[in-house]
Amino acid sequence: MNIKPLLLALSLTILACKMSAPPELSPNTVVPTVTLIEYQEMELIGFIHFTVNTFTDKEWGYGDESPEIFNPSELDVEQWVKTAKAAGMKQLILTAKHHDGFCLWPSQYTEHSVKNSPYKEGKGDVVGEFVTACDKYGLKAGLYLSPWDRNHKDYGTQVYITYYKNQLKELLTQYGEINEIWFDGANGGDGYYGGANEIRKIDRDTYYGWEKIIAFVKDLQPQIKIFSDAGPDLHWIGNEKGFAGATFWSTINTDKLTIGASKTDYLNSGDPEGTQWIVGQCDVSIRPGWFYHSDQDSLVKTPQQLVDIYYKSVGRNALLLLNLPPDKRGLIHENDVKSLTEFKTIIDESLSTDLALGQNASANNFRLEHSKFLPSNTLDGDSTTYWATDDGVFPATLEIELKEKTTLDRIMIQEPIRLGQRVSQFEIDLMDANGWTTVFKGTTIGYKRILRIPEIKTSKVRLRILEANNTVAISKLGLFKSSTQENSQ
Repeated sequence: MNIKPLLLALSLTILACKMSAPPELSPNTVVPTVTLIEYQEMELIGFIHFTVNTFTDKEWGYGDESPEIFNPSELDVEQWVKTAKAAGMKQLILTAKHHDGFCLWPSQYTEHSVKNSPYKEGKGDVVGEFVTACDKYGLKAGLYLSPWDRNHKDYGTQVYITYYKNQLKELLTQYGEINEIWFDGANGGDGYYGGANEIRKIDRDTYYGWEKIIAFVKDLQPQIKIFSDAGPDLHWIGNEKGFAGATFWSTINTDKLTIGASKTDYLNSGDPEGTQWIVGQCDVSIRPGWFYHSDQDSLVKTPQQLVDIYYKSVGRNALLLLNLPPDKRGLIHENDVKSLTEFKTIIDESLSTDLALGQNASANNFRLEHSKFLPSNTLDGDSTTYWATDDGVFPATLEIELKEKTTLDRIMIQEPIRLGQRVSQFEIDLMDANGWTTVFKGTTIGYKRILRIPEIKTSKVRLRILEANNTVAISKLGLFKSSTQENSQ
């Protein structure tokens, strides 16, 4: 019997199996929606804190301010938007109403509004101008509507909840698409309250009826993202420094969260057992305060400080929300613009040139030995492709061999998060004259992890994944050399 034809047929069958497209790697139980993936891909967005506080030199207005004090001399919302866009921001969020209750749009439900200010002789609408400017320059628009209102006489009663929902409806039906609504956690305390001048406390768990408000908002704008301590789409990171935890999971359990009363360490780390995917948002101001104060003109964060914040937010699987408070003119101050511009230059110089592109990648295993899961997929610049191993392979080792010795000090790793967040322990090794040296030990990766390591000249880099909650999958392993300006002060 001639077995050669049989062997040939068998070989061709095996080859055909390897060449045919295998199924996508099975996703985790908890994965992000396409909308949330697109949101996190923005990476850097901006906050605009601007209201009567800008003119009273306060952080929290008491609610008794006269609308007549709101009188910016050179208000230019396009300057805000162009500044943000030049810095690489993809969205801006405006404080349509802060705790003082003053409304930057001519709300029909209150007199404590821009309509009773000198600005444009009471005909101005800062919210409308802001959204129009965002649309003009290609930025997404978000709005902040403080649940607390120190001006409203009915705060603390159900009458106020109706008022609050009426204002939400104004903002979400009169200005077109709003990408994000921001619910602050500060709720209740002393205030003017229509002249009562007293302390009012509310039950944070029950007063607002958040489930109904969230459903109300989603009914008005189904694609909107809602931010609060408890999501449901985006959650506070637990501090106002802009730092996510060194271990940070995008999964979390919302039944452990209360708006205004959540445990900050839990928010800062997320939960590997979490049953909801909620993007972590790191909020921080470019100044010590959230509103403009002239005595802070010399205290604007340096470009290097902003870079550090970037690595501890975007570089730790979160999104950075950076506040840029306009001054009394209605302009983002020159000092803020200068620092922001230099920050953008440093980030571009440090992370725009991936030294791993075009190099050689190998692994101790790749799934089914199929090209869909090749190690080289991590070096192709395509976020939709990835390297994956067969099930249960630990450690999973990915090695990059550089064509010549190269100086580097930044490493970027990404998981294909549409399949979930998986890695819980990894190490980075670099080849030196004495062999492999471990230069970094980490836990989570997620959408993006950027590692800062001591500068080294090497020809080989190795990623070892020691623990994960599912089969290993990595979409990118990038190598970079930081800007010379990055560590200068």
